[in-house]
Amino acid sequence: MKNRFIEMRKKSEDLCKPLIIEDYSLQPSEFVSPPKWHLAHTNWFWEEFILTKYLKDYTVYHPDFSYLFNSYYNTIGKRVLRPSRGLMTRPSVEEVYKYRKYVNDAMETLLSANCDEKLLELVEIGINHEEQHQELLIYDIKYIFGNQPAFPVYGNSHGLPEQNINSEFIRIQEGIYTIGHQAEGFSFDNELGVHKVYLNDFEISSQLVTNAEFIEFIENGGYANFNFWHDEGWQWVNSNKIEAPLYWHKIEGEWFKYDLSGLQKVNLSEPVNHISFYEAFAFSEYKAMRLPTEFEWEIASGQFGWGQLWEWTNSAYLPYPNFTKAPGALGEYNGKFMINTMVLRGASVATPVNHSRKTYRNFFHPHMRWQYCGIRLVKKNRTD
Repeated sequence: MKNRFIEMRKKSEDLCKPLIIEDYSLQPSEFVSPPKWHLAHTNWFWEEFILTKYLKDYTVYHPDFSYLFNSYYNTIGKRVLRPSRGLMTRPSVEEVYKYRKYVNDAMETLLSANCDEKLLELVEIGINHEEQHQELLIYDIKYIFGNQPAFPVYGNSHGLPEQNINSEFIRIQEGIYTIGHQAEGFSFDNELGVHKVYLNDFEISSQLVTNAEFIEFIENGGYANFNFWHDEGWQWVNSNKIEAPLYWHKIEGEWFKYDLSGLQKVNLSEPVNHISFYEAFAFSEYKAMRLPTEFEWEIASGQFGWGQLWEWTNSAYLPYPNFTKAPGALGEYNGKFMINTMVLRGASVATPVNHSRKTYRNFFHPHMRWQYCGIRLVKKNRTD
């Protein structure tokens, strides 16, 4: 566990190596967190939930850091509001890295001793929590760079494998299926509550929707036809003047997109990325198809390759049967967000290796699209 902890912590800092000091504190939108904040918040998590409880005589690095770097844990106390995370020039980036070393040294001391089962469970949660932030860090860096006039290069982009030209549809028979995490190993509490669901037979695409297919939707007036959209999605499109996926730019008649390697022509064979649920739904209506439910996706996932992009489902993020929130602050980790969000399944090319699994339930508000997300379609039956 100690070696795994060390490697994971190094990965967070490696992701920031291409940055210059000026990049660390930017917050171009309320939903984006500055890279400096990610580094400090994940550090605070280890200090607050583990070191202060399990390491004898541990001294908190700085008394103000809980207020500055708590994210949403009301149980812990007051915190800086999310829109204000980019207003903090202090502590400096240098001080945040000193803070991380201080916590790393303390955690390595703790993990060098005999650890009981409860402590190891908390360390597992901490590792998975920081891995989540590693992926969010990539999203946020991309948004910070992708909204600058010069489209700066971060480094190599997370390349998306090209899709086959002809997508096949996989038929899944109707029946009663078991849903939820059943394997050995870690899972989040929102994956628990193993239960049965009945599914009608359905046919799901073996491929994700490509950029070429989405350009067809754009050129055929998809963003201008209210018939394809939820009412709320239609308001979102018009209020925000949405005309293409996030990071797309039409230059002299050709589509370009910003990626971490810079501005480049859209590859028609790659899966379309940075799509909101509203856009995913509208595209499915345009194609006279639909999005899968999260249960259909989970059952069918063994029949197709996944992990390139998080895939929108048509399922609201709700608790499974017998779901219970953990006591204390960790009970705020998932349960309190089970409203007004939609489930995405799978993983993305930005997801840390071995972090995700077929039962993983990611969730975002339907207008969000800065995350790496795409579309997989299901054929509509005559009764759909």
